Amino acid sequence: MPAIDLRAHLAAAIQLFRVPEDPDLSRAQFDAFSKQIPLLYFILISNTLAVAYTYVNVAPDWLTMIVPSVLTLLAALRTFWWLRQRHLARSDADILRNLRATNWMTLPIGAGFTAWSFALYPYGDPFAKSQVAFYMAVTVIGCIFSLMHLRSAALIVTLVVDVPYVLFFWATGEPTLKAIAINNLLVSAAMVTVLFIYYRDFADLVGSRKSLLAQQAATQALSDENFRLANLDSLTELPNRRRFFAELTSAFSDAERRHVCVAVGIIDLDGFKPINDNYGHSVGDRVLIEAGRRIRDVCEGFGPQRVEFARLGGDEFGLVVCGGPEEADLARLGERIGEKVKLPYQLDTAHTGLSCSIGFAMYPRSATTAEALYECADYSLYHAKRHQRGRTVIFSSELEAEIRSRGVIENMLRSADFDTEMELVFQPIVDAMGERTVGFETLARWNSPRLGRVSPADFIPAAERIGLIRPLTQALLTRALATAKSWPDEIRLSFNLSAHDVCAAEGILPLIAIIEKGGVPPRRIDFEITETAVTFDFARAEQSIGALKAMGCGISLDDFGTGYSSLTHVHRLPLDKIKVDRSFVADINDNPVSHKIIKSLAGLCDDMEIACVVEGVETHAQLDSLRRLGCELIQGYYFSKPMPGAAIEDYLAKERERLDQGAAKVVA
Repeated sequence: MPAIDLRAHLAAAIQLFRVPEDPDLSRAQFDAFSKQIPLLYFILISNTLAVAYTYVNVAPDWLTMIVPSVLTLLAALRTFWWLRQRHLARSDADILRNLRATNWMTLPIGAGFTAWSFALYPYGDPFAKSQVAFYMAVTVIGCIFSLMHLRSAALIVTLVVDVPYVLFFWATGEPTLKAIAINNLLVSAAMVTVLFIYYRDFADLVGSRKSLLAQQAATQALSDENFRLANLDSLTELPNRRRFFAELTSAFSDAERRHVCVAVGIIDLDGFKPINDNYGHSVGDRVLIEAGRRIRDVCEGFGPQRVEFARLGGDEFGLVVCGGPEEADLARLGERIGEKVKLPYQLDTAHTGLSCSIGFAMYPRSATTAEALYECADYSLYHAKRHQRGRTVIFSSELEAEIRSRGVIENMLRSADFDTEMELVFQPIVDAMGERTVGFETLARWNSPRLGRVSPADFIPAAERIGLIRPLTQALLTRALATAKSWPDEIRLSFNLSAHDVCAAEGILPLIAIIEKGGVPPRRIDFEITETAVTFDFARAEQSIGALKAMGCGISLDDFGTGYSSLTHVHRLPLDKIKVDRSFVADINDNPVSHKIIKSLAGLCDDMEIACVVEGVETHAQLDSLRRLGCELIQGYYFSKPMPGAAIEDYLAKERERLDQGAAKVVA
């Protein structure tokens, strides 16, 4: 055991004289040492020249001229070499190699200066000899101080110089020199102690700095990851809404500074919500991921413009097109995206089909701020969804005029008096075979004092946008019920509900309260609900419809055949009637496809034991065709245009007279 301890101590002692293989510590030593090396060699050169000058007349020239010159030249060359290192980039291995070379170079350099000092000593008088002793003591202390960052080199210098120094001057027998030798030994020991403490603190500081840098790197990596996640959509792994608007702001500022065009696009997937309803959210998520991937591939391969792509939320995506795009470029980009999105989506056993509507707006033609540019693109998308579904619409002066008109309508609607400005008209719903009116559909008309007559196609969407549709519905239903109270008991009232009416968070309680106070039995009331309203929030719409059905009201699905999931709604909702959209009736006698569609829908209604109401009938030929197809109820200008409530009594009286005359002719 003692032998092992001895070897361990010996190995530890030897390690003190070696440069450690620590890249961070070595680099710090190298940087510090390169700054202190001029001080080290300045001490050596100045002290050496002073001693050589003292001995120049008493010692041989080779000792006072040649050897000092060689030693001074060597020191100067080493100083110059180290000064050059300050401006060079070196690898960790190169730094370690140079430190080790410097470490062992101190041995011959220290021994050379020591041997030269001892060689001069015999030639001097007592004062000159004292100068040699002083020279060696001061020089070794200065060198130890200068080499503090490289502990191994400082220890080598101490051993090479101090040990011979003490032994040499002790051996002279001169009490003063012996005292100087002991004093130098004690000072050197103190310096070595300071050296160990300083070196330990220096190494700890380097280690702490390394740990701090590692922590900073980890913190920065965490910050970068948080930034990435904060700007990334978790489902599709595309940039999210936050990142999109940051890119838009940056791109807009750049385009404004460089006076070039930039465009914003908004993409909405047509028919995505029915996929969620029919196949579930897991399939919907996979469709979103695949659609996002396809659009991203188109954007990445679209040149020479740069296209930033992000998911804004739901089934909506955003584009920022940089690099001075023209209208033709945007149309081409929209066409490519549309073609990609339309390709089939095969997910397990479900085959889903999508299309997409896209709205674009360009700076500086459409807007002068990033926010306004986005709003213009959003309106282009809105226009595409309403009028050119599945197509690309670029914001134009015509759309700008529409926005202004829409803004005027919204402002006027906010201050409108519904009781005095809103007018109700009623269009008959007629039995196809007997041509007897069985009900009236309520239609709203707005006579604005400033705008004149405003179409329902304009003011109903405006009321939905600004949150006035529910109070408007309640006001109109109250007036419609008041009018229907005077009708014969067999005549039904049909009233349209908005998506906001059937999908509101607070439900349809206000409508139920109006029905209970209206004086019209619920069995005489039909509520018409569009497929858009149903798909807006199917679960809540189903609850509202169930509540109305429980009261005894009838439920009609309006504009059937124009949506995306009609059969699903027919199957899951407690419907009493289906209203076939007028677009299939206009060419029923000329277009075999329209004829087959209405025939199929009439057969579907018959199988499900629900009534089929066909809208838009204007000619006797259309009526005959619909009769042959088995359609039960008819609505259209052939029988009557919408009429004021005051005209209904006269209309019904004339109808009874006509029917009575017809019955009399049959009897005759």
